[in-house]
Amino acid sequence: MQLDRHVHTLGRHLRERFGERVHKLALAAGFTCPNRDGTLGRGGCTFCNVRAFSDASTRPIAEQLAGGRARTDRARRYLAYFQAYTSTYGEVETLRGLYEAALDQADIVGLCVGTRPDCVPDAVLALLAGYRARGYEVWLELGLQSAFDDTLARVNRGHGFAAYADAVARAHGHGVPVCTHLIVGLPGEAPERSLATLDRVLGLGVAGLKLHPLMIVRGSRLAAAWRRGEVAPPTADAYTEVATEMIRRTPAEVVYHRVSATANAPTLLAPTWCAGRFEAIHAIAGRLAAAGGQGSLTDRPYRCAGEPAPH
Repeated sequence: MQLDRHVHTLGRHLRERFGERVHKLALAAGFTCPNRDGTLGRGGCTFCNVRAFSDASTRPIAEQLAGGRARTDRARRYLAYFQAYTSTYGEVETLRGLYEAALDQADIVGLCVGTRPDCVPDAVLALLAGYRARGYEVWLELGLQSAFDDTLARVNRGHGFAAYADAVARAHGHGVPVCTHLIVGLPGEAPERSLATLDRVLGLGVAGLKLHPLMIVRGSRLAAAWRRGEVAPPTADAYTEVATEMIRRTPAEVVYHRVSATANAPTLLAPTWCAGRFEAIHAIAGRLAAAGGQGSLTDRPYRCAGEPAPH
């Protein structure tokens, strides 16, 4: 069952813009995080695998892109996805060199830059806006996870919702679209909180969303709590029910970059259903087909961040 019949997926958005399939190629550029290097704290978020991306972080951008191309034969154009850790955490000229090392490749049509809300100064937003003005597809991906400050403190995010709201407002002012990452099933959060988080995020006018369930991964601080029986990630049924409700509450204009997530053994400890790529996607698509697709529970006017203000 095709998800993009019921959801405004990134794949559908890119096909509509470029007339063909466009794939994201994940990159690691040696960034760290202020929540790991001691600026804000050490150890990172409790759900973070602190050893992830270490092998790729010293490889040149062009080499990583070549490796990504070799793993897919279904596209001729790509987005360079600066995924690992906080990919705006550096001097602007350093960032410019890294981003342009990717954009210099003829088949790269844009950037997705993953970061934290407290690491996007105006100079970085201006840099990204400049690429967008040159016709590149540009997405600023902000990890929020929850709109509730007590949850953010519990998982050691190192920032509150106010920092996120400020980053979105400034990105909007520069015309840079924001994709927000949200986790369903964080410790202490009932499904109602995920729905409330969605409402608060949509209230700020974001252009894209990424959803995924809480996963327990090796190397994270949550792994120890999971082994002690103190944390339980959502079941497949529970996750697909919440994700479906969130998607139906989302205006049709918003682009879903992801509706679930996977991880491989031995990194993934729980839930085991996240080892399969398509189980959750098929379940969500089936629920949407039966109940109504994206936007079926909302009719409110919506303006995404990165769009010009109406005259």
